[in-house]
Amino acid sequence: MGTVTNGNLYALVEARMPRDRQRCAIETPDGLYYTWDDLERATAKLANLLRSLRLPLGARVAVQTEKSPEALMLYLATLRAGYVFLPLNTAYQAAEIDYFLADAQPSLVVCSPQNAHWIEPLARRRRVAHLLTLDGARGGTLIEAGAPESDRFDTVRREPDDLAAILYTSGTTGRSKGAMLTHGNMTSNALVLQAYWGWRRGDEPGGDVLLHALPIFHVHGLFVASHGALVNGSKMIWLPRFDLAEVLRQLPRSTVFMGVPTMYVRLADAPGLDRELVRNMRLFVSGSAPLLVETHRQFEQRTGHRILERYGMSETVMLTSNPYDGERRPGTVGFALPGVSVRVVDEHGMRCAPEQIGAIEVEGPNVFKGYWRMPEKTREEFTADGFFRTGDLGKFDARGYLSIVGRSKDLIISGGYNVYPKEIEGFIDEMPGVAESAVIGVPHRDFGEAVTAVVVPRPGAELDEAAIIAELRARIAGFKVPKRVHIVDELPRNSMGKVQKNMLREQFGR
Repeated sequence: MGTVTNGNLYALVEARMPRDRQRCAIETPDGLYYTWDDLERATAKLANLLRSLRLPLGARVAVQTEKSPEALMLYLATLRAGYVFLPLNTAYQAAEIDYFLADAQPSLVVCSPQNAHWIEPLARRRRVAHLLTLDGARGGTLIEAGAPESDRFDTVRREPDDLAAILYTSGTTGRSKGAMLTHGNMTSNALVLQAYWGWRRGDEPGGDVLLHALPIFHVHGLFVASHGALVNGSKMIWLPRFDLAEVLRQLPRSTVFMGVPTMYVRLADAPGLDRELVRNMRLFVSGSAPLLVETHRQFEQRTGHRILERYGMSETVMLTSNPYDGERRPGTVGFALPGVSVRVVDEHGMRCAPEQIGAIEVEGPNVFKGYWRMPEKTREEFTADGFFRTGDLGKFDARGYLSIVGRSKDLIISGGYNVYPKEIEGFIDEMPGVAESAVIGVPHRDFGEAVTAVVVPRPGAELDEAAIIAELRARIAGFKVPKRVHIVDELPRNSMGKVQKNMLREQFGR
């Protein structure tokens, strides 16, 4: 591996490709096989295509397509050509896409062919200069347009502080914000995780193989998982989506798997999961939402593997991780990664004592540049000494492990008392017959907010609202006990498995 003098993230990927470029970089379940040479030449063609469109310096490339190797190549080509990548959730509908096009003002939109008929009028209305389609299975105008281009391209020089991607936050409380991530943000995080998680070079005996089953419009799938394999020269077994049967089939051929908690719940319940199936696996990573302690323990009983839980967000990529070598504590997200500072502070900005709940603030080379065209909001979210206010509440235990208690916006203030939903959810989840729970605050004329629990029973179990409330009364302070407990079949989740409490508040807060 040579010295990388170009701050462009793609320059790092290129420098760390295997010496033998004919080795496999991406393999799909339907038999498609892409070498590192294929990856290098395809991204060159696409980068040349982007350049031929005469996009302005710093142009945004907005992409809403299904997951495919070609979609990953488009991302890499965008970086390689010096432009800014804007991934959009495939679940977004017209009103949401219209907002992002108006706010980010991309020069190019790439969408799935089946969505072009409704995205094209929006793009025209927002004066987007170019629209192309991409379908990994059948190509599309992007692949056709790129075919005649040269397969040689000199990666554009970028500085570490130059913008590489904009990721829009979920926007569950007000206007969705575009987090600006630089080449330096993502490069530093990729290198730290490669070392911290013990990645084994892909071109060496016993090298790592990543089983990739996450979407790629999100930090977890696009940056943490993909970057991990790319800067390590590791093969990716590329699944278009999480398919339980396919994951079980591919696990014996893999060494690393990254998933969200719902994936681990399904895996832990799968009849075929046992120690023999995962005999070659080295690392299971979970993130994007809290992993239930019971899931952690059930998975370990079935496989002998302790899932490594970590913590990050769109604005920062990864911040903390349970140790690769050392105790992985269920219910915690471990320690600050090397080079990252994490602190928990009270309402006066003073550091909290162990076990004291407070606001999580972070600083490091991975922390984003700010919110797109929102300088006032950016200033609000940073402290005077440069720490980013994450909006998460947490606490350190006596050994320095960090636990996430919830979002500050989810904090319930009932009768003047602070109630932390995660604490109550922990008690409810321990009860017999409970699969999972979510605790929210709903408007109340006397208390301001009333604590309310929404509970999902295990298959075949029958739960009783009065019995749950009675058991909680015996275990926790009265002001924390839910006024109501609603029994439901399932909790609403977004594509990354996070419970959408705003929907629950809307449903049960009337």
